[in-house]
Amino acid sequence: MNRAVLRPLMKVLLGIGGSDDSIRALERVVARTAEVGDELTVAIVENPRSPRSREEIAERTREELDAAGVDAEIRQVEGDPGSELVDIAEREGYDEIALGGGQTSRWGRSTWGVSRSSSC
Repeated sequence: MNRAVLRPLMKVLLGIGGSDDSIRALERVVARTAEVGDELTVAIVENPRSPRSREEIAERTREELDAAGVDAEIRQVEGDPGSELVDIAEREGYDEIALGGGQTSRWGRSTWGVSRSSSC
């Protein structure tokens, strides 16, 4: 007998700042959300080194969400990205914070970080 493993839906906060790594994280987290049905909020954070404007990031996020059929809130977050994301997660009861980052491997694969905390 083959049983599907059920897990509770998670409340996920994705922080993106417009880097290539954060766009890849957006694509992966949206795909996972479409597959499992988690509740997703995308927080666009300040990143002065980003090649994309905050408006371009928001548009790219809307396109990705629409293409996957995912309904998610998109927020513009001011201030220090790390502190603000943690504050939002704690205040609003998020189960997971997902971030783009890491290094691109020599095989062209990007790593991306996910921080989980049941105390968020």
